[in-house]
Amino acid sequence: MQTILDTIGDTPLLPLRHLGRGLPRPILVKCEHLNPGGSIKDRLAKAIVDDAEARGVLRPGMTLIEATAGNTGVGLALVAATRGYQLVCVMPEKMSVDKRRVLSSLGATVIIAANAPPTSPDNFQNVAKALAAEHGWFSTDQFQNPVNVQVHARTTGAEILRQVGGPIGAFVAGAGTGGTISGVGRALAQAWPAVRVVLADPIGSGLASWVETGEVGPDGSYAVEGIGSSQPPANLHREVIHAAERISDEDSFETARRLVAEEGLLVGGSAGTNVAAALRVAARDDIDGPVVTVLPDSWDRYFSTAWMQAWGRRLHE
Repeated sequence: MQTILDTIGDTPLLPLRHLGRGLPRPILVKCEHLNPGGSIKDRLAKAIVDDAEARGVLRPGMTLIEATAGNTGVGLALVAATRGYQLVCVMPEKMSVDKRRVLSSLGATVIIAANAPPTSPDNFQNVAKALAAEHGWFSTDQFQNPVNVQVHARTTGAEILRQVGGPIGAFVAGAGTGGTISGVGRALAQAWPAVRVVLADPIGSGLASWVETGEVGPDGSYAVEGIGSSQPPANLHREVIHAAERISDEDSFETARRLVAEEGLLVGGSAGTNVAAALRVAARDDIDGPVVTVLPDSWDRYFSTAWMQAWGRRLHE
């Protein structure tokens, strides 16, 4: 008997007919916002729980805990609801109120942590680790669990290869945990060694500098949620990535607005980051084949944010 979890994946890959018009290479977007939980994180949520169950370390009735920007929490909430687990989500303070409400509505216990650097005990990842150890909860640990990378190579990357059906010039993605860009990038490179894998990184994150030099760049603030970091996560594999594009909040949110208004793609801010970077890559002459990127999540978890509310005000000016 099927459950909602069986509808995860096999998302459409669509061309950008308006934003990509006139560029030397087409841009194809993987519509991960159409997964049942509204994001690409549904894939890893199910895969991590499947793996833990198969290894016998997770049994019905246990409590899952995850440090999440929100989307992995939603994916885990779907898994918890269908398989009989409790769920605790630890979120950084900067994440949208919408995400907190969604997780609470899905039955998760939401704990808000300070916007602290990875070295601080108050950082959301460190808070989750401490709570898991204190209470004996099962940590799904998306930032270090290798299943995260594996599922994107096995499913997301394989789907893109099948859907494109030929050479791929570049793959562009941001990195929160690193699972998407590392897993998809590795799968595409095995099939098409000439593919360029490009990190889309918010200005204020230190990951772009790390990709380019091996040294993490200065830590700054930015409003885009779910991607970027002041410390490379274990699931971000530098050897897979060839280059990085730095994208401002302004460009991210304007590109997201255009995806909604001109392409009918109801996506969030990190989709804007990815597509803004993909537009730059597709404008180059040295890319041999389409540029592929992902639309990580849906717009419905950002309605309360200042940047999205500004869209409505703009319409009435």
